[in-house]
Amino acid sequence: MYAKTTPIDRKNLLIEANRIIREHDEYMHGMEATEVEQKDGVLVFRGEFFFDQDGIPTRKTTAVFNMFKHLAVVLSEKYHLQD
Repeated sequence: MYAKTTPIDRKNLLIEANRIIREHDEYMHGMEATEVEQKDGVLVFRGEFFFDQDGIPTRKTTAVFNMFKHLAVVLSEKYHLQD
């Protein structure tokens, strides 16, 4: 099933993901991937989403969502989680 990707554990994958986040042009202070799971070959990243006091998404929320999507695209092509 994962013949074209390299197995990696969650800890090291999150280290790689957070390195990519920090080096990205769209990085904002506080962006961090804290969880990852695999769904049908796609790595799904999670972390804080920065809503305002009324629970409404902020500009930072959109940036975090886009960053996690970027991670899913880039890292799903390289890795799969080893259990």
